[in-house]
Amino acid sequence: MLRVHDPFRRGQLATSALFSSLGFQYATWASRLPAIKTHLGLSAAEVGLLLMATGIGAVVSFPLVTMLMRRLGSRRLALASAVCLALLLLVMSVLPDYPVALLVMGIDGVLVACLNVAMNAQGTALEVAYGRNAMSKLHATFSGGSLGAALVASGMNTLTPTLAVHFGVAAALLLLLAGYAGTGLLAEDRPAAAAADDEEEKKEKSRNRWTLPSRVTLWLGAAMVFGTVTEGAMNDWSAIYMKDVAKASAELAPMGIAVVSVMMVLARVFADGWRSRWGDGRIVRAGSALAGAGLALALLSGGVVPALIGFACVGLGIAAVTPCVYVAAAKQGSDALTVVATMGTAGLLAGPPVIGFIANASGLVWGLGAVAASAMFVSLCGTRIRWTAASG
Repeated sequence: MLRVHDPFRRGQLATSALFSSLGFQYATWASRLPAIKTHLGLSAAEVGLLLMATGIGAVVSFPLVTMLMRRLGSRRLALASAVCLALLLLVMSVLPDYPVALLVMGIDGVLVACLNVAMNAQGTALEVAYGRNAMSKLHATFSGGSLGAALVASGMNTLTPTLAVHFGVAAALLLLLAGYAGTGLLAEDRPAAAAADDEEEKKEKSRNRWTLPSRVTLWLGAAMVFGTVTEGAMNDWSAIYMKDVAKASAELAPMGIAVVSVMMVLARVFADGWRSRWGDGRIVRAGSALAGAGLALALLSGGVVPALIGFACVGLGIAAVTPCVYVAAAKQGSDALTVVATMGTAGLLAGPPVIGFIANASGLVWGLGAVAASAMFVSLCGTRIRWTAASG
């Protein structure tokens, strides 16, 4: 097992293992949806409902995640949910019928919400404890986990068509990642040292009653919703725009999502340095404005090349929004982080269908125009939030 003596680097690698495992687990079962569809004899509509069950499970899990964060803390909740997600893959490989599949996918959504909140709380605690930015790189490892799952799926498909073997191997890898994460996660997960004295009082007041989110939390949640709508819609609609509107060839159409994905990964690798130099607020405001303006100009110009340039602007500009919002939310406390994470999931769940409705009514150019407007709304929300100042 890799041993790292620098405590910050050890914590960063341990938390990266959590982010990677979430991306790996999701991409593993998503890559085998055709096999699951065939096994259960599902229609396209039933597959869509199956996918929606995961999102619904994540959205309705808010009270449970809030309670678990208070009782377990982010370290124990992260490890428990990571292990459960690994074991859930084994259940997915032997689904007996559609109702059970819906239930299992709903449980998957709840576990994803638990791990999402807990691992972002760990990432923020790491930044506060050592005074160094790390969150953007952590989010980049989520994409790395998804890529790794795709490669494993390709290899396992070559070796055997058996779903149980593939998911068994994937579960073993996920358990190894969870085991490694356990060696370096922070035991103290309260993210804001400045608010530490007030945290216990807040917990006592809210332990037996639910309170409305603060104004800052709502602005953070709005930024997260619009940011995830922008990010998710590009994944779902960029290839269709390239083919149907920009008239790209079948070989070139997938380059839309490829450009967005590559730019997001590259931006997240370097974004922690940008955050140290310019501060989270400037990164969110300028980045989301770049995403919105770049996409809007591409839609006005038309054509393949402007589309690719506009998509690159979206990937570059929106990449650091989610990490920065998670950091700001976690510093408001675990309840705020849970609210914001839940709103982000709602954005991912509701965004693509809304864009589809607009596209169906007015055309895909107007649909993606709404995505550009969504990115601009992130910049507007960013002006109402107190951000971490630049450190260099």
